[in-house]
Amino acid sequence: MERLDPRARRDAFGSKINRDRSPVLVFGIPWLTILIGSLAPLAPVIALAPLVPPLGYIMLLGWRLLRPGLLPLWAGLPLGLFDDLYSGQPMGSAVLLFSVTLIGLELFETRFPFRGFWQDWLLAAGLLAGYVLLAAGLSGAQLDRLHLALLVPQWAFAVILFPLVVRLVMLLDQLRLLRVRRIG
Repeated sequence: MERLDPRARRDAFGSKINRDRSPVLVFGIPWLTILIGSLAPLAPVIALAPLVPPLGYIMLLGWRLLRPGLLPLWAGLPLGLFDDLYSGQPMGSAVLLFSVTLIGLELFETRFPFRGFWQDWLLAAGLLAGYVLLAAGLSGAQLDRLHLALLVPQWAFAVILFPLVVRLVMLLDQLRLLRVRRIG
């Protein structure tokens, strides 16, 4: 009777040997999608009021709420710096807001580890309201009643967009965890 080598391939269709997750996909996709989201202010949208939501921040929230341990706490610095470069905000505002958000979400995660989608959406709505208000305040804008009313559509659009971004993050997470064939 012939002995089967456990390292040998079974067949061309069912072999799981020599398959592994790509580190480039595992660690690169979350960072890349947040960076692409931060490029949203470059879109050719002409509006009298701020309507484009902070997509980089929404992607950060989506990845952090869906996969809590994926982004390290220090990720707010490089991601916020890139967001500051392309958003037109003063340098350091997104660095501060991204970093405070990651630290706050880490503390929130330790306090409430089991949450559902509705709790995450409510949490994201509160964080987005704080982000929009603080970003407007850090930009040096005059925050009177009229200007605060002009920020409401941007916040509402961001809150409505959040479930779609989370769905996109879920699809990208499946792509991120694909097993690819190793060569060599």
